[in-house]
Amino acid sequence: MEYSLVCHSLYAFWSSPVKKKLILLSIMFLIWVYMLYSCVGYCSTMPSLVVDGYRGKETGSAVGKRTEGSRMDLVSRLLAKPQPWEDIESDYEEPSIRTAASRDLLNNELDTDRADEWDEVRGEQQRALEPSALSSFSNGSGSKKLPQAIIIGVKKGGTRALLEFLRVHPDIRAVGAEPHFFDRNYENGLEWYRDLMPKTLEGQITMEKTPSYFVTREAPARISAMSRDTKLIVVVRDPVTRAISDYTQTLSKKPDIPSFESLTFKNRTTGLIDTSWSAIQIGIYAKHLDNWLQYFPMDQILFVSGERLISDPAGELGRVQDFLGLKRIITDKHFYFNQTKGFPCLKKAEGSSKPHCLGKTKGRTHPNIDPEVVQRLRDFYRPFNMKFYQMTGHNFGWD
Repeated sequence: MEYSLVCHSLYAFWSSPVKKKLILLSIMFLIWVYMLYSCVGYCSTMPSLVVDGYRGKETGSAVGKRTEGSRMDLVSRLLAKPQPWEDIESDYEEPSIRTAASRDLLNNELDTDRADEWDEVRGEQQRALEPSALSSFSNGSGSKKLPQAIIIGVKKGGTRALLEFLRVHPDIRAVGAEPHFFDRNYENGLEWYRDLMPKTLEGQITMEKTPSYFVTREAPARISAMSRDTKLIVVVRDPVTRAISDYTQTLSKKPDIPSFESLTFKNRTTGLIDTSWSAIQIGIYAKHLDNWLQYFPMDQILFVSGERLISDPAGELGRVQDFLGLKRIITDKHFYFNQTKGFPCLKKAEGSSKPHCLGKTKGRTHPNIDPEVVQRLRDFYRPFNMKFYQMTGHNFGWD
């Protein structure tokens, strides 16, 4: 009896024309939603249109398909999961706490780099408000690769200036902040490291810079394990001036630290230099270079003069572009000398239509150091400098 009532009710419901139409419309709507979902999923996996960055030439599909390609690229961007540090102008993730390995060298150093990095990244974010056509395109296209070139040192040598200048080149894509992968974050793995990199198109070079790599004992072996073909760039500077600049940076953050003179000597009376202080130890370039030459040949390492980067930025950038196998696009026309700061600035920075100088953390006024202490340091560094000149085949003129 109950079964027959149920059947009768279902028959009456289905026989109603209005209700029958509602059911059919619901089924059609569900089918339409499913087809739309399948189409979007398929389009998101389609390869996007490839463009030759700064020349603006299109390859692959015909010109008549530009609109369709643009729509597909838009869909893929909307569906893509955002990644940290996808582009240097937009994202920054603070490095994790340094490992014990990196503390071996920096045991007496106050960690003041992060605040400076934040200042520079803020400047990059402001410039990113006026992105170039190339930057806008690259944000949604290409793929992330492990770096083919790394600026490995040295701290307070001019690495930030070099990176900013190189970013003008359309075939270079670089992480803005320092990843510190090979010294502080190595346990996170290469995939984590790759994910920090910006996307690059075919023919573009991925770069990063972390000056502490040069003095980290484990870094050469780790970079070699990633790729023996990695090109390495070291920006060097008069080690005495570099040590004073290093101290000046720390002093700006911690004004209550001891004087430069007291930190320089183990014993002021005997004049014995305290090489355990990282500001002194970093400048013993020959010692650190010897560690790198156990894993990389000299022709894979380029040494950039920090002094020439100020007096002749276009000349030094020419050498770097040659070393990287790139066309010399960055020339004298890109620079002007800022008399107030005392170093060159870009007439037009990457991602902006305005002139750009490094931030307030660069070009600090050095404190007055006892000339006798400066001379003691010059005497200390002289034999190491001579050895470094022999190893690199270049006299940097620090003596």
